[in-house]
Amino acid sequence: MWFEVKADSVSRDLMTLGPGNEDAEDILSSSLEALYDYSPITLSTANSIFAFKLPNDGPTITLKTPDTAAANWSLHASSVWVASHFLAENISRLDIPAHVTRCPAGKRVKLLELGASAGLPSIAIAKIHKELSVVVSDYPDDLLIQTLADNVASNGVASNCRALPYGWGTDPSHLFSPDGDKFDLVVAADTLWNPEFHGIFIESLKSTLKRSTESRVHIFAGLHTGRYTIQAFLNLAVASGFDVQNLVELEINGNQSRVWSVEREGDDESHRRKWLVSMTLGWNEVQRRKS
Repeated sequence: MWFEVKADSVSRDLMTLGPGNEDAEDILSSSLEALYDYSPITLSTANSIFAFKLPNDGPTITLKTPDTAAANWSLHASSVWVASHFLAENISRLDIPAHVTRCPAGKRVKLLELGASAGLPSIAIAKIHKELSVVVSDYPDDLLIQTLADNVASNGVASNCRALPYGWGTDPSHLFSPDGDKFDLVVAADTLWNPEFHGIFIESLKSTLKRSTESRVHIFAGLHTGRYTIQAFLNLAVASGFDVQNLVELEINGNQSRVWSVEREGDDESHRRKWLVSMTLGWNEVQRRKS
């Protein structure tokens, strides 16, 4: 049978792994995608090595996926998530050159990533845009932050990228040094899956984003915990002083895009895994006046 032949080849792949080959779980994941039209939401496991080649024949970024203390496993910070990979492939969606053009003389555009895990988007951005000052952050877990800092150093971006611990909803002032300015751009990938964190996440956006007309938050989020989770975040963000500048659904492994809909018909879990939401937030007029 076709299935049996394919399954045998998967088993052979897993049994013949050796040093330098792909992680067994990575092979199994890609095989399941081919066999069952299964779309994964994470691309690596804790303590595994993940390689990413920058678009347009750029260099390869090699990351160690972090582990965390057992008490912090519920954060799910020990994976490279699909939305993170998508952002690294689509940095142009951040419109960074426009921000650089508007930046005053003697200043650098500052970018913060929240909930970075292995740091793929920030390290990719720092590689491509050496003119930026980048801070890549995640929960203050020693194992997590050490791995994040090692990834920054091993990929040669320490001159314009710093790895720092930051717990959402806490004082972010240590992120702003050395000049004390807040961030022109804040990015995050797959940080909306748990609605219990929405409040402190939005507080973090409010306390780290510069209050200017041009400042932007860019969030890329998978749909794996449902559309109502995303909509709940959007409602809270608007109520908290943000305008939605852009909101679109993007096909992860294709070129299709479509308007966001919280009640899309025929949208089961297997279908949702093929899409993510890209949203851009800016300050509303009332909040900008508080700058």
